Amino acid sequence: MTSKTPIESNSRTHSDKLPDVAPVVNAEEAQQQAAILSSALPFLRRYAGDTIVVKYGGHAMGEGKLAHAFGYDISLLKLVGINPIVVHGGGPQISAMLDRLKIRSEFIDGLRVTDKSMVDVIEMVLSGSVNKQVAQLINRAGALAVGISGKDGGLIQARRLTRTKRDPDSEIEKVIDLGFVGQPEKIDPRVLYALLGAGLIPVIAPVGVGEDGETYNINADTAAGAIAGAVHASRLLMLTDVPGVLDENGKLIEELSAEEAMRRIADGSISGGMIPKVETCLEAVRKGAKAAVILDGRVPHSCLLELFTRAGPGTLIKA
Repeated sequence: MTSKTPIESNSRTHSDKLPDVAPVVNAEEAQQQAAILSSALPFLRRYAGDTIVVKYGGHAMGEGKLAHAFGYDISLLKLVGINPIVVHGGGPQISAMLDRLKIRSEFIDGLRVTDKSMVDVIEMVLSGSVNKQVAQLINRAGALAVGISGKDGGLIQARRLTRTKRDPDSEIEKVIDLGFVGQPEKIDPRVLYALLGAGLIPVIAPVGVGEDGETYNINADTAAGAIAGAVHASRLLMLTDVPGVLDENGKLIEELSAEEAMRRIADGSISGGMIPKVETCLEAVRKGAKAAVILDGRVPHSCLLELFTRAGPGTLIKA
């Protein structure tokens, strides 16, 4: 059998090496691709070396093509010199496992009441299958991602989250026991800096550890906001199932100051499930993040659109 010459062995086309990339069909299309890359240069310069925290959840997590695109987008961020950190949710996957185990779920104010047996299941799902699936999306796209939980390296030190509810008859406020639902008390980012310094992308399951070693289930939005503040991220990108914050006419608000966001919450123009998302963004900005963006994760490549174009698709919230 004859061996190939160096020329023959290097004669593979770019499309052979990158099977997931659609081949360019003509010179005009190639020029358009080159123009797109060139137009992104100012934004690449702007974010070079910066840390971006991305909260990944909602429909973007379950839909195959969107999940595939997300993995490529996060990989691209790393390969162009940005340091992404991913914090993921997993509510539907948790519900599916609890249903399989015939464990009934109860929600109060959107929070899953979590007893000891349930928190073990939640940790198994979030820190196990979901965490590794998200990391694998990025690994398949060419970067190196490592799945961890908030318990690893004492990353998310948490305390029990309390809620109160006013009795309509007696007007007495009662404390609601949510079980092992927690909120971040302190973020120790040393494990993140170690991973980022090694060229890796941290993928974080929102599970925290209490003072006595107990495990807490933490809302992924809340965890992402706390981490973004602690690492002084340039951006917190909150992928949701809505376009962003809408005004009274249903039109997207492209930018909000912290003061205006609080005013809109107070007057009711920001309401319902959008309130905790906006409050998470405000807390992240107060704690050290430069800005936070609520954007629609159902839009393909929404992270790239937000960071690398002038027509960012979400609502930017800053101090």
